[in-house]
Amino acid sequence: MTHFFRAFRHRNYRLFFSGQIVSLTGTWMQSVAESWLVYRLTGSSALLGVAAFCSQIPVFVLAPIGGTIADRANRQRIMVATQTISMVLPLILSALTLSGRVQVWHVFTLATCLGIVNAFDIPARQAFVVEMVGREDLLNAIALNSSMVNGARVVGPAVAGILVAAVGEGWCFLINGVSYVAVIAGLLLMRVTKTRRERRPHSPLRDTAEGFRFVARTRPVRALLLLLGTISFAGMPYAVLMPVFARSILHGGARELGILMAASGLGALGGALSLAARRDVRGLGGWIAISAASFGIALGFFSLSRTFWLSVALLVPVGASMMVEMAASNTLIQAMVPDALRGRVMSVYSMMFLGMAPFGGLWAGYVAERIGAPATVAIGGTICIAAAIVFRVRLPSLRGEARELIVAQGLASGEPPQDITGPGEQVPLPAK
Repeated sequence: MTHFFRAFRHRNYRLFFSGQIVSLTGTWMQSVAESWLVYRLTGSSALLGVAAFCSQIPVFVLAPIGGTIADRANRQRIMVATQTISMVLPLILSALTLSGRVQVWHVFTLATCLGIVNAFDIPARQAFVVEMVGREDLLNAIALNSSMVNGARVVGPAVAGILVAAVGEGWCFLINGVSYVAVIAGLLLMRVTKTRRERRPHSPLRDTAEGFRFVARTRPVRALLLLLGTISFAGMPYAVLMPVFARSILHGGARELGILMAASGLGALGGALSLAARRDVRGLGGWIAISAASFGIALGFFSLSRTFWLSVALLVPVGASMMVEMAASNTLIQAMVPDALRGRVMSVYSMMFLGMAPFGGLWAGYVAERIGAPATVAIGGTICIAAAIVFRVRLPSLRGEARELIVAQGLASGEPPQDITGPGEQVPLPAK
């Protein structure tokens, strides 16, 4: 157990974890309530895709800028600012909903605003983990973060389903807004050693491009991000279509939607905990290939189910395999990236994980209107299986270079080496 929770040795991480788990429970409550609100107001699966697009497309467009700022500025202060703004937005949506004035365009506008905030929050938060726990506990902290997200994902949707059915969506939005107080308080109580960030000799635009060049020229990182982007585009929209499954396919309501989402979260929690028990990154490439294929297979079976409790059971492996693929990719990328580029590379990770999802959501909503949600999810699962096979075939040729990158970062103790991408490939890195 000491090994399993070793990141908790760090006071700052304990504060971060306790605040985040409260806030994320509220976030998952809002996610379920918001999708149900849109579907209740419109009855359109296509507009569910539009809602997802609005909340996530800003991450795709603005995350590179957010990553550059995270590498130049104080990450703790960035997060305090972004979390404060994130608190205000659900409170506005709550007031509109509880007063009976809410319209679909209100939801879309506020979702877009939250997406803009997330474009700056996510790269800073991902890069801030190493400042809280150091390199030696980074793998454990990332896995525990995933466990935290999905522990909240189990509780939040289940509570949201009950509250929406009993008193309506507005109370879920209000609870989410108030929950941000916990994470803001945790951030303010942290004692973070100031990291000296030297003045950059280049412009912010050139710094942003530098992160993209690292990803483009580093084959293992590029392969991981391409697989992640494919999974996000083709597979993740199953969650966007969940209100359609709950209401039209499985003939349930908000309560059933909450149970379905909680089942996926329960599986994801199990996947994250399995990663938290690992001591190093050896073998994670194989885990990623297997989990990506398992995700596609589980989605295929879920699309065929017309029984509620069978669908609930099938969503457990869907959530588990998705989480292993995502968290293991995060871990390997952070193990290979130099500290000086961490924020920018993690912004590209955010683009692939969250930024591709809105395009997938639009695609899924449009296709589901024409051929139905089950067929759309089945197609997405097939694409995930094909992408996993391609990655697995390429994996042996990537292992040597990935090992060199990981060893280089460990030996350099955060000092970026001058040639880390293999023979003949030079990546320009900022002077220390």
